[in-house]
Amino acid sequence: MSATAADLTGPQRYLVLAAAFLGWMFAGLEIALFVLIHRPAMVSLMTAGGATVIDEGAITQWFAWYQAAFLFGAAAGGWWFGVMGDRYGRTRSLSLSILCYSVFTGVSYWASSPQELLVWRFLACHGIGGAWPNTVALVAEAWPAASRPFLAGLLGTAANVGQVLMGVIGLNWDVTPAAWRWVLLVGALPGLLGLWCWRGVPESRKWLASRGSSSKSQAHPLRELFRPPLRSRTLIGILLGAVPVMGTAANAQWIVPWTDQVAAQKLVQRATTEDGTAKAPAKADPKSKARALISRSSGAMIGSLIGGLLATLLGRRTTYFVISLLSLAASLTVFGLLRPGDPWFYTATFVFGLVGVIYFGWLPLYLPELFPTHVRATGTGISFNSGRALAAFVVLGTGVLVQWCGGNYPQIGLWTSAIYLAGMVIILFAPRTDAAGLKD
Repeated sequence: MSATAADLTGPQRYLVLAAAFLGWMFAGLEIALFVLIHRPAMVSLMTAGGATVIDEGAITQWFAWYQAAFLFGAAAGGWWFGVMGDRYGRTRSLSLSILCYSVFTGVSYWASSPQELLVWRFLACHGIGGAWPNTVALVAEAWPAASRPFLAGLLGTAANVGQVLMGVIGLNWDVTPAAWRWVLLVGALPGLLGLWCWRGVPESRKWLASRGSSSKSQAHPLRELFRPPLRSRTLIGILLGAVPVMGTAANAQWIVPWTDQVAAQKLVQRATTEDGTAKAPAKADPKSKARALISRSSGAMIGSLIGGLLATLLGRRTTYFVISLLSLAASLTVFGLLRPGDPWFYTATFVFGLVGVIYFGWLPLYLPELFPTHVRATGTGISFNSGRALAAFVVLGTGVLVQWCGGNYPQIGLWTSAIYLAGMVIILFAPRTDAAGLKD
């Protein structure tokens, strides 16, 4: 007898949904964690040897290195844990990915240099990348087709809920060069969720059926994905997943450090009177970066929630094209017309977060439709996370450019907005899956 979504009871399906939502939510918290603590951590670690001068260029370059570590680590984790999900089960792989990002973030508490912290961050990000393919596969296979558009958006929202949560933490408790390590202990807490998932979450019935009845399940997923007939779908999936990942990491993510930089500049700024007498320094807003993070991630919560629904109403390909167009317009507005501290800056950041992250409600609906059950976790993991490796090279390049141009974040933001133009072209070559739904 073939297994279907009906093989899970109602409570079991909600249990799967809760585990997937929380697993990806805490992955979002882990993503935002280093964006929030980056500057305080670098100031603390770089001055630990007695240095008193803060090198802004070095801090900017380290941000690029940490972003690259996140992207490379998540890309590798997406491949590795995706293969594990197809060969050993979705729930076990999800559990291990949660434990991976929690344990290595907790170990980072004892880092004594930027280099050591970078290594632990790279290892933790394997778990972040590994959580996504297994949460998507679990939910797609556990629920009936009619529920999938809404649930795809809900999963896309989960990571942004985690990022808002981290922003709220930063808004209510100081994250300073003297007190930033405690945030890493917060990032270790989801390990308890990983232990619960291992024992308490039911396995995908579709996956179990594919293991028992299909001879194809014995082939290595990677070999099957990169040969006909799935190779073209895998390649287009990689490109479609790369655009929003690159847009977030190499474009939108610069908003928070840019806001932090402007706040720091205000803190040391001195105005002079006509007779040359120095006035008191301008007052900086120590919570500005947390507000920027909350504004962008709050908009992203709404945007990702509607991604699956829009894809159903407008069609998969039309929705992706429109998202790319709106993201381009929002990026040009934020980086080209505004500056942190302007009256409309946080509103525009909210809108940018909303339109720029609709992608992440679209991807959980579309990518699983490209692949059959026995390679679905691997296929979605490769499609989504391979873009992270491409984005890492872009981030490293933009980090060097930022340093060369004196930390000019808005200029880099304008250049990297071209990523969304690429999305408008790539989607024209994507297969239509609107009527087909999930492959067996």
